[in-house]
Amino acid sequence: MTNNNTCEIYCYDEEKVNRIQENMKKADIVSIAKVFKIIGDKNRAKITYALCQDDELCVCDIANIIGATIATTSHHLRNLYKSGIVKFRKEGKLAFYSIDDQHIRQLINIALEHNREVRVHV
Repeated sequence: MTNNNTCEIYCYDEEKVNRIQENMKKADIVSIAKVFKIIGDKNRAKITYALCQDDELCVCDIANIIGATIATTSHHLRNLYKSGIVKFRKEGKLAFYSIDDQHIRQLINIALEHNREVRVHV
Protein backbone atom coordinates (compact mmCIF):
# COMPACT_ATOMS: atom_id res chain seq x y z
CA MET A 1 0.00 0.00 0.00
CA THR A 2 1.52 3.33 -1.02
CA ASN A 3 1.12 6.58 0.84
CA ASN A 4 0.05 9.31 -1.63
CA ASN A 5 1.30 12.19 0.50
CA THR A 6 5.00 11.29 0.26
CA CYS A 7 7.52 11.26 -2.56
CA GLU A 8 7.58 8.03 -4.50
CA ILE A 9 11.33 8.31 -5.05
CA TYR A 10 14.08 9.73 -2.82
CA CYS A 11 15.81 12.80 -4.23
CA TYR A 12 16.48 16.28 -2.90
CA ASP A 13 17.78 19.65 -4.04
CA GLU A 14 21.17 19.86 -2.33
CA GLU A 15 21.53 23.63 -2.85
CA LYS A 16 18.13 24.35 -1.29
CA VAL A 17 18.72 21.97 1.59
CA ASN A 18 22.13 23.48 2.40
CA ARG A 19 20.83 27.07 2.16
CA ILE A 20 17.84 26.40 4.40
CA GLN A 21 19.94 24.45 6.91
CA GLU A 22 22.34 27.42 7.16
CA ASN A 23 19.46 29.86 7.62
CA MET A 24 17.98 27.59 10.26
CA LYS A 25 21.21 27.69 12.28
CA LYS A 26 21.07 31.50 12.28
CA ALA A 27 17.36 31.61 13.14
CA ASP A 28 17.71 29.95 16.58
CA ILE A 29 14.81 27.57 16.03
CA VAL A 30 15.18 26.22 19.58
CA SER A 31 14.18 29.61 21.00
CA ILE A 32 11.21 29.78 18.66
CA ALA A 33 10.08 26.33 19.79
CA LYS A 34 10.37 27.44 23.44
CA VAL A 35 8.04 30.40 22.84
CA PHE A 36 5.42 28.18 21.23
CA LYS A 37 5.86 25.50 23.89
CA ILE A 38 5.31 27.93 26.76
CA ILE A 39 2.19 29.37 25.12
CA GLY A 40 1.14 25.87 23.99
CA ASP A 41 -0.21 24.94 27.42
CA LYS A 42 -3.98 25.53 27.55
CA ASN A 43 -3.93 27.64 30.74
CA ARG A 44 -0.93 29.69 29.63
CA ALA A 45 -2.62 30.25 26.27
CA LYS A 46 -5.74 31.47 28.09
CA ILE A 47 -3.63 33.78 30.26
CA THR A 48 -1.78 35.16 27.25
CA TYR A 49 -5.04 35.70 25.39
CA ALA A 50 -6.61 37.43 28.42
CA LEU A 51 -3.61 39.73 28.73
CA CYS A 52 -3.93 40.60 25.05
CA GLN A 53 -7.46 41.87 25.82
CA ASP A 54 -6.40 44.45 28.42
CA ASP A 55 -3.34 46.53 29.25
CA GLU A 56 -2.79 44.67 32.53
CA LEU A 57 -4.57 42.33 34.91
CA CYS A 58 -3.89 41.33 38.51
CA VAL A 59 -3.33 37.69 39.42
CA CYS A 60 -6.82 37.50 40.99
CA ASP A 61 -8.44 38.77 37.78
CA ILE A 62 -6.51 36.26 35.69
CA ALA A 63 -7.35 33.36 38.03
CA ASN A 64 -11.05 34.16 37.76
CA ILE A 65 -10.89 34.60 33.99
CA ILE A 66 -9.28 31.20 33.41
CA GLY A 67 -11.16 29.43 36.22
CA ALA A 68 -8.07 28.38 38.16
CA THR A 69 -6.70 28.85 41.66
CA ILE A 70 -4.40 31.71 42.56
CA ALA A 71 -1.58 29.19 43.11
CA THR A 72 -2.02 27.57 39.69
CA THR A 73 -2.34 30.94 37.99
CA SER A 74 0.77 32.26 39.74
CA HIS A 75 2.72 29.18 38.66
CA HIS A 76 1.76 29.73 35.02
CA LEU A 77 2.51 33.45 35.26
CA ARG A 78 5.98 32.69 36.66
CA ASN A 79 6.67 30.45 33.67
CA LEU A 80 5.42 33.09 31.26
CA TYR A 81 7.54 35.73 33.02
CA LYS A 82 10.71 33.58 32.92
CA SER A 83 10.15 33.09 29.20
CA GLY A 84 9.79 36.81 28.50
CA ILE A 85 6.12 36.55 27.51
CA VAL A 86 4.77 38.73 30.33
CA LYS A 87 6.08 41.39 32.70
CA PHE A 88 4.74 42.39 36.09
CA ARG A 89 4.66 45.21 38.55
CA LYS A 90 3.70 45.33 42.20
CA GLU A 91 1.28 47.89 43.56
CA GLY A 92 1.04 47.46 47.30
CA LYS A 93 -0.04 43.88 47.84
CA LEU A 94 -1.25 43.37 44.27
CA ALA A 95 0.76 41.98 41.35
CA PHE A 96 -0.25 43.19 37.90
CA TYR A 97 0.78 41.39 34.73
CA SER A 98 0.89 42.55 31.13
CA ILE A 99 2.21 41.32 27.81
CA ASP A 100 5.93 42.09 27.63
CA ASP A 101 6.16 42.60 23.89
CA GLN A 102 3.85 43.41 20.98
CA HIS A 103 5.15 40.39 19.07
CA ILE A 104 3.31 38.13 21.50
CA ARG A 105 0.05 39.96 20.73
CA GLN A 106 0.77 39.48 17.04
CA LEU A 107 1.40 35.75 17.51
CA ILE A 108 -1.90 35.33 19.37
CA ASN A 109 -3.81 37.34 16.76
CA ILE A 110 -2.20 35.45 13.88
CA ALA A 111 -3.02 32.11 15.54
CA LEU A 112 -6.64 33.18 16.01
CA GLU A 113 -6.90 34.33 12.41
CA HIS A 114 -5.32 31.09 11.21
CA ASN A 115 -7.87 29.13 13.25
CA ARG A 116 -10.76 31.05 11.68
CA GLU A 117 -9.39 30.39 8.18
CA VAL A 118 -8.83 26.68 8.82
CA ARG A 119 -12.41 26.28 10.11
CA VAL A 120 -13.70 27.87 6.90
CA HIS A 121 -11.78 25.39 4.73
CA VAL A 122 -12.65 22.25 6.70
